[in-house]
Amino acid sequence: MKKGLLIFAGLLLVLLAAGYVYSVKSGEKDVRVLRLCHGLNIRHPVHVTMEFMAQRVKEKSQGRLIVQIFPNEQLGTEKESIESLQLGYMAMTKTSTAPMESFVPQLQIFGIPYLFRDADHFWKVAGGPIGKELLEAGTDKGLKGLCYYDAGARSFYAKKPIHSPADLKGLKIRVMNSIMSMQMIQTMGGSATPISWGELYTSLDQGVVDAAENNSPSFETSRHYEVCKYYILDEHVRVPDMLVISARIWNSLTAEEQRILQEAVDESVAFNRVKWIESEQESLDKVQAAGVTIIRPDKKLFQDAVRPMWEKYNGTELGDLIRKIQEVQ
Repeated sequence: MKKGLLIFAGLLLVLLAAGYVYSVKSGEKDVRVLRLCHGLNIRHPVHVTMEFMAQRVKEKSQGRLIVQIFPNEQLGTEKESIESLQLGYMAMTKTSTAPMESFVPQLQIFGIPYLFRDADHFWKVAGGPIGKELLEAGTDKGLKGLCYYDAGARSFYAKKPIHSPADLKGLKIRVMNSIMSMQMIQTMGGSATPISWGELYTSLDQGVVDAAENNSPSFETSRHYEVCKYYILDEHVRVPDMLVISARIWNSLTAEEQRILQEAVDESVAFNRVKWIESEQESLDKVQAAGVTIIRPDKKLFQDAVRPMWEKYNGTELGDLIRKIQEVQ
């Protein structure tokens, strides 16, 4: 009896490590559970979007396919989660495209500051041939992109006012684990300091870093406004979130399961865009009510400061992609 229980426990661990679990209920068919991890707070609009997606998967599959969500870096940092997908230990993750750069270099394109004219321009690119090609760019590395989620425009927040790139000089600024993010801060004169999202509040509070940059919903839901009382709407880059599935696990799904999952994901993208627009203004209102000063600087000063980053890629594949994106109308 004990031997049988040990064998069952071992098989269960193997299935968990594979990113899904088969369980049999009386009178019902097998249920496949896909674990999805990410680092956001449960109040964040992208987490709410993924809950919507998971509900649609359950409804469409009549409960035979379940997406189980683990927020707040419960199962690891973004980088650790991406690596788990490559090995097939985790089914899905929501990550910024910034840490994905180390795995899929083509995604560096989203880190080029002021590449997109506005949100409409971004979505025309993301929803068109260029965006779809980039979603598939990591498949041979075990990472299949399912969709982009809106992460808005990233702006600086700090403990002191920032009106121009000159005010960034000498500041230790938290960035994502991203080559392009570090290049951008260094080009502007700051000191780029990669720190995981889950450690950032403490790092700001203890003075490990002086500032950070992110969209307004992330600034608000993380409560970073309790430490940083200035939010600077320079909107220097539009780095989207990306829903990624392990290519191994995607290939293990039946054609019907793949269809259900992709349909639910596509529906969640439309949900996300509406939810994001609502959340951006709500978050700005909340942080202002909490005593944060919103600064609207002259963006041209920041655009001029990062121009060398654009020039650096002239004549390269990334430079060609920059040109193609600029041509999208």
